[in-house]
Amino acid sequence: MDVSHLIDPLNPAQREAVCAPTGHYLVLAGAGSGKTRVLTHRIGWLTEVERVSPWSILAVTFTNKAAGEMRHRAEQLMPSGTRGLWIGTFHGIAHRLLRQHWREAGLPETFQILDADDQTRLLKRIINGLGLEEARWPARQAAALINGWKDEGKRPGAIPVDFNPALKTQIDIYRNYEEHCQRSGLVDFAELLLRAHELWLNHDELLKHYRERFRHLLIDEFQDTNTLQYAWIRLLAGATGQVFVVGDDDQAIYGWRGAKVENVQQFLRDFPGAKTLRLERNYRSTGNILIAANAVIANNPGRLGKQLWTESELGEALDLYAAYNEQDEARFVIDRIKQAVREGGRNDGCAILYRSNAQSRLFEEALMVEAIPYRVYGGLRFFDRMEIKDALSYLRLCGNRHDDAAFERAVNTPPRGIGERTLDALRSRGRDQKLSMWDAVQAELAGGLLAARAKAALRAFAELIEQLAREHDALTLAEQMANVIERSALKAHYQANAKGQAESRLENLDELINVAARFERSPEDREAGLSELAAFLAHAALEAGDAEGEAWEDCVQLMTLHSAKGLEFPLVFLVGLEDGLFPSQKSLDEEGRLQEERRLAYVGITRARQKLVLCYAESRRWHGMDTFNRPSRFLSEMPNTVLQDVRPRVQVARPSAFGRNASSFLAERGLLRGGVVETPPIKLGANVRHASFGDGVVTDFEGAGAHARVQINFANSGRKWLVLGFAQLTVL
Repeated sequence: MDVSHLIDPLNPAQREAVCAPTGHYLVLAGAGSGKTRVLTHRIGWLTEVERVSPWSILAVTFTNKAAGEMRHRAEQLMPSGTRGLWIGTFHGIAHRLLRQHWREAGLPETFQILDADDQTRLLKRIINGLGLEEARWPARQAAALINGWKDEGKRPGAIPVDFNPALKTQIDIYRNYEEHCQRSGLVDFAELLLRAHELWLNHDELLKHYRERFRHLLIDEFQDTNTLQYAWIRLLAGATGQVFVVGDDDQAIYGWRGAKVENVQQFLRDFPGAKTLRLERNYRSTGNILIAANAVIANNPGRLGKQLWTESELGEALDLYAAYNEQDEARFVIDRIKQAVREGGRNDGCAILYRSNAQSRLFEEALMVEAIPYRVYGGLRFFDRMEIKDALSYLRLCGNRHDDAAFERAVNTPPRGIGERTLDALRSRGRDQKLSMWDAVQAELAGGLLAARAKAALRAFAELIEQLAREHDALTLAEQMANVIERSALKAHYQANAKGQAESRLENLDELINVAARFERSPEDREAGLSELAAFLAHAALEAGDAEGEAWEDCVQLMTLHSAKGLEFPLVFLVGLEDGLFPSQKSLDEEGRLQEERRLAYVGITRARQKLVLCYAESRRWHGMDTFNRPSRFLSEMPNTVLQDVRPRVQVARPSAFGRNASSFLAERGLLRGGVVETPPIKLGANVRHASFGDGVVTDFEGAGAHARVQINFANSGRKWLVLGFAQLTVL
């Protein structure tokens, strides 16, 4: 058998992973080390060499784009074909399981996926229905709590209240939300995973079937798994499954949304005999970029450890620019982009990465002034746009009349004279009688107390939905979409009410018809028995929930560091490298947070292929205040041999992170009052005493004059910011 196509493109470390005997493996894959190649070639090796049936392989990743790429590559490597092979995201595979076993999962056959926006809207109505003030009980906060509980595998009854009235109220919201979703046939993203996990926990025969089927589990981006996803993997693997996970503990940057980097090390304890393999050769970046990345991440304790290297040349040094302020930082970056394009580069080869979305504004303004096209990556995806969600709500309601989220979105878009008082009456009836909004309408029309005008408007809407559903039986999916847009009068509505965005919204509605025309059910959708409409609605919901953005045109890319993961660019600008901004102020107070911020810096550095430019501002207006932060500690963790100052200045040296105190820092910036340099009376590192907080050490300083503030790390009270004019500090 000729297997050269499976192993020839691989380096020795990749080959060791791909050709490893069956068993449990943790593959630590550094940035740019070819992990997707290893995963797909492993699938090819199992099927073509080990003679494993594709039917017994389950491959899981985190984005639809990654899943599509993995399937495409696998098809090229498997002459015998990929029929029976399951490749998808956690949410996509969970959805597929629930579609096939909806009865056992306790769901209606026509259940719909509730996206994040509709989840928040639904929770807002539930909170109002419980008589709670949304200002005190925000729907977004409730959604985050509920999703977090679900990610931990907790239903309302499993959460200890501990005599906490606020927690009891949140659990009541969760319980009412669950009842409403069950009644309406709605499943949110977190519920997809929890319900699929419970499906196996509660049905031994189903679990046995899938354990016997999926003998080989391949998991991508393992460092991003949360508690429930890891439990899901362990449950499915049982005692017989062979688990091959690929991840990088140095790129674990999603702890804030429930990911558990601890799962990487826990895997070695939970799967007996599991072996660790390392992919350390980087195919993306120059040597100097990797030297900087390795040096920064080496400061994190508890790593499993690896050292990126490359056969490429060292390349250029990393440019370090000390801007006077944030405007100077933006001007410098835009000038460098113009220079790169003049020298033959492209706009889309340039990326500006920042810690906070708020930093993008100045760069956007500077790019607009220079007429340079740009795109803020991570903006609204196509299926997240209001007009698209409005159109899809009609189709969702045609497929499931009890989808309250779709009902509430469609019933008065466009306005039909169905006011809030009418809707409140329907909601009240629904709560009291445990009815969906659709059934509440039918009950009102059969003998309710609503005014004749309100009943007429509701009857017209109900008849529209029923008529659309009848007509759709004979129409293609694209024709259904066009029919909904036409009959609902959405185009006329946006033409009159889009406030300058009418053309864009109408174009998006036309594109929705094109998307529907191009859509094809996958073999998995057919296997699950999904109609074309149900498959399309599931596709739209899962795409809207995908964290990864869309492809871009020839534009400069602006994005947060979190959005940049998985991407790469020839020229990268890493801006705002100041303590308090990056790393963030919160992370400076908590060791665990600081480690994740350092991993985020590692991710940012390794996005650059050929050139990395690092920027910090010596002064910055932030949250309405002028701040004078020290350069990021991540800069001081990089060896001087790979850094070069872009604009060395005799009169201004590097700020205090490189050995200066706050006094000289301010003096060099010429902060003059009446011709006199105003400097802080207390130096960084000074020992001070406060009447209430006790003794502490000055760790930071910002502002000048009467409004100057100092940050002090008190031995007994922790870190605090105090205004010098009122603090009455004693220097020890």
